[in-house]
Amino acid sequence: MTVREILSYLQTIAPAYMKYDWDNVGLLCGSGSKEVKRVLVALDPFPGVCQEAADMGADLIVTHHPLIFRPCKSVTDEDPIGRSILLLASKGISAVNLHTNLDCAPGGVNDVLAQTLGLRDISIVDPIGEDYGLLRKGTVEEQPLSTFMAAVKEKLGVPVLRYVDGGKPVRHVAVGGGSCGDEYAAALAAGCDTLVTADIKYNQFWDAKELGLNLIDAGHFYTENPVCAVLADKLKKQFPELEVILSQTHRDCMQFF
Repeated sequence: MTVREILSYLQTIAPAYMKYDWDNVGLLCGSGSKEVKRVLVALDPFPGVCQEAADMGADLIVTHHPLIFRPCKSVTDEDPIGRSILLLASKGISAVNLHTNLDCAPGGVNDVLAQTLGLRDISIVDPIGEDYGLLRKGTVEEQPLSTFMAAVKEKLGVPVLRYVDGGKPVRHVAVGGGSCGDEYAAALAAGCDTLVTADIKYNQFWDAKELGLNLIDAGHFYTENPVCAVLADKLKKQFPELEVILSQTHRDCMQFF
């Protein structure tokens, strides 16, 4: 089994044409012809994950976020990206990723987030193509915002939420894993009273409050990480001869005092 064969399968789950134009996905480090016996799956290809891959003798890391996002002017041990690339290269470990294509794909980041939060009748908000797009929407039993937020904390394992109360009970919910704060208008236009996402800006909270939208920031890591277990399971089923391991060390680095 080679890196190229595994990537070809992953791109049936999240085809490259579903990514945003500015994104960087696919094989970003290593060789497509590399033989693979052990795979590590994680949200991010940060130094700790790369070290975990090296320590466990992995041949490949599969992540959501790209190892190289912006053009590199150098690859040295003086910055985290350089250290990660150098470590992977020295150990012969390849790195592939599915980023915005996995956000948009059926069964990807946002479908998994919607399912994790228990939404029903899930559909795509503003489809880009026939069957893919960024946000998902669904319904829950009508409930107070506080009740819904308690469920979000429990189901995602997030320690704290930032939010604004739009003055409505929760019934029609939109979700966007990661930085989807700019999509609040799309959520409103889709008839939603609540949007769950991350990395929300100050002015977006104010805009949502004025427009009557409950806006919940559940953290970038926590809203996207659930897809990693799904990816690992898919790889195990497709390639039973591989040892596929979900990262045991990768956590959100943000803490709250």
